[in-house]
Amino acid sequence: MVGLGSFIGGVLRYLMTMVSLQRFDTPFPVGTLAVNVIGCFLIGLLYGFVEKVGIPSEWRIFIAIGVLGGFTTFSAFSLQTMGLLRSGLYSFAIAYVLASVVLGVLATFGGFFIVKS
Repeated sequence: MVGLGSFIGGVLRYLMTMVSLQRFDTPFPVGTLAVNVIGCFLIGLLYGFVEKVGIPSEWRIFIAIGVLGGFTTFSAFSLQTMGLLRSGLYSFAIAYVLASVVLGVLATFGGFFIVKS
């Protein structure tokens, strides 16, 4: 279940990154930021549903660890941040770290509270 979910999430991450590269001409990693924020929002939704209606553990593992684990990219996030810093793009690096963390946490709460209300 985890492997299949990771495959699905990884393919979705790749597709989203390719679309963002085609649409945005910037060294700022828009695709990875979008993937991380969306993934955080979706995991908030998932765990809101878990608390509200219950989801079998097999499905939680498939979705949270598999699909969303394969979809979100915090390892890519750290590598891209290092690349921005090494390129001397300090303001982009700082903006990217702050946006990823703040928007990710807000998206997680947002997804959770949408289901809870």
